[in-house]
Amino acid sequence: MRLGWRSYPLRLREPLRISRSTMPGRDAVQIGLSHDGVAGHGEVVTSVYHGLDLATIRGLLAGLRHRVSGHHEPEALLAELPALAAELPAGVLAALDAAVHDLLGRRAGMPVHTWLGRDFAPVPTAHTIGLVAPDQAATTARGLARRGFQLIKIKCGDAADVARIAAVRAAIPHARLLLDPNGAWTPEQTVRLLDTVRPHRIDAVEQPIAPGTPQSLAWISARTDVPVIADEDAATVADLDALAGTVAGINIKLAKCGGIHAAQQLAATAHAYGMDLMLGCLVASSLGIAPAVHLTDVARWIDLDGHLLLADDPWTGIGGHDGVLRLTNSPGLGVRAAR
Repeated sequence: MRLGWRSYPLRLREPLRISRSTMPGRDAVQIGLSHDGVAGHGEVVTSVYHGLDLATIRGLLAGLRHRVSGHHEPEALLAELPALAAELPAGVLAALDAAVHDLLGRRAGMPVHTWLGRDFAPVPTAHTIGLVAPDQAATTARGLARRGFQLIKIKCGDAADVARIAAVRAAIPHARLLLDPNGAWTPEQTVRLLDTVRPHRIDAVEQPIAPGTPQSLAWISARTDVPVIADEDAATVADLDALAGTVAGINIKLAKCGGIHAAQQLAATAHAYGMDLMLGCLVASSLGIAPAVHLTDVARWIDLDGHLLLADDPWTGIGGHDGVLRLTNSPGLGVRAAR
């Protein structure tokens, strides 16, 4: 097997401001795996939060090249991926995992979800509105509703939170609303704000407080009827032991947990604990988002809009621009170069 890669920039249509940063764009690295004339692809994106820059990603891939070439079958590499979790950042592992699954699906002549034994049907996705002024949030929300979006995620974490939520609700009375402060609130603030915005019918709140104190998430859950979803607090199966009984659900991001294989383990464990699931993502191209789209049958909330925020997506094949994710039923991940 041969491993190769190339990098390219991803520029957002407008900078995305959240409680901890403002992002105008990021870089992506396409990973390619080839075996017996068949190639599979995955994508890892740079992330300050996750400590991944281009130099780090390229260095890790260079270190993997000899190891990958030692495998004569992609199934053997797939079986080794759990062991690599101790050596690779989750984002790099997820990209390698995606490339292996893409290759296996292409070789078998079937979509990845079929190869996994999963079902897929077109599914609505959320669309994110960043930390913008309330009137701008309302204008954006109306535009998204006209395009077909029925689930909107509102970023929170500044003094305009309540006004922003109220403006979006007034603009789109029948949409479902998710809140995401990216850990910016305190437990007491979370309960107070959720009580204040109760008339606006909030579907769920994602990681309202900084990660690291699951007992505080339990304290919040006991004081609000808004479902609380753990994000950064839920990266591994081991994390779920501490979260059991404290939250309504967890957010599975493949770039956070390590890919399709790890995500399926997380999903099974979370369901065993009675937790609902959100499928989330980082800002990435359609290639980076596609692996999670093949797992959408496991989740209650789908938040796979990273490619929809881009000014120019270099890949296509998963839809979403009208609020609904669709696959082409092509073999593998089902994406192709946009030009």
